[in-house]
Amino acid sequence: MNAVTRIGSKVRRLAGATVGIPPRQIDFHFAEDSPRYMYGNNATASLHFAVLSGFFPPGEMFFVESVRRYRERITDQRLKAEVSGFIGQEAIHSREHDRLNAFLKERGMDTAVAEKTVKAGLWLLSKLPASQQLACTTFMEHFTASLAEQLLTDEDFRRQAVPELLTLWEWHALEELEHKSVTYDVYNLVGNRWYQRLLALPLVIGALTPGLFISWSWMVAREGKTTDWKDIAEGLSLLLGRKGFITKIMPLMPEYFARDFHPAQRDTSELEKMWREKLFGENGELKHAWRNAG
Repeated sequence: MNAVTRIGSKVRRLAGATVGIPPRQIDFHFAEDSPRYMYGNNATASLHFAVLSGFFPPGEMFFVESVRRYRERITDQRLKAEVSGFIGQEAIHSREHDRLNAFLKERGMDTAVAEKTVKAGLWLLSKLPASQQLACTTFMEHFTASLAEQLLTDEDFRRQAVPELLTLWEWHALEELEHKSVTYDVYNLVGNRWYQRLLALPLVIGALTPGLFISWSWMVAREGKTTDWKDIAEGLSLLLGRKGFITKIMPLMPEYFARDFHPAQRDTSELEKMWREKLFGENGELKHAWRNAG
């Protein structure tokens, strides 16, 4: 449902695009001859991102449902429009990661175990009270926004990633930053409880982390890399080493537990502006593929 605002005697519908959260219809296609490993020519690190891609479609649908159940309680017209944009963006993310997962499966890197384990973890979270589910969603959105910011600012990561696949992750990261405040604003509206935010960390870790490591280990084994200690060591260093991609995100996690936390406190507006121009500007890398550009 789009928000409605009155201008003089006219009524104009607000959609996500009018509040800076446009659901961009983009179809990604992957060349058969693209390198097998998307990051650092390393199986272990690349398969971690394959697992994340497997996690995204079920995870994003959980995010959407945790917000959707409160949609009728939203009276602020701008927030209604932001929720519409958020739902639209997440739906398209799910679709495009499904396509990426199908491409990976064709190459023998099946994300089915990742999808099954995350669904099991999300099923456990779905048994929590609705407000606690929303609190868990705001924590996971904080993590994905931190992941997005890291991806868009880490020159070393982008230098080692396959450009064709990287573009999908850059588009996804930009939109994660564009809607990073939406779930939290809905949570504020329905009763932000600090203790629920504190509980979100152990609940999310307990429900989802085992599945992440199980499915990651399974994919590494299927790839025949279980005893390739050099690949494993290099991959873990790329992700979890002193200057690893995931390691750099960890210092941002405690921000979420401040009593006065809000996602907008971390201003990424200039970063978003830069990447909107890079991807969708006059000479943007994805301008040609943006099917519903206004």
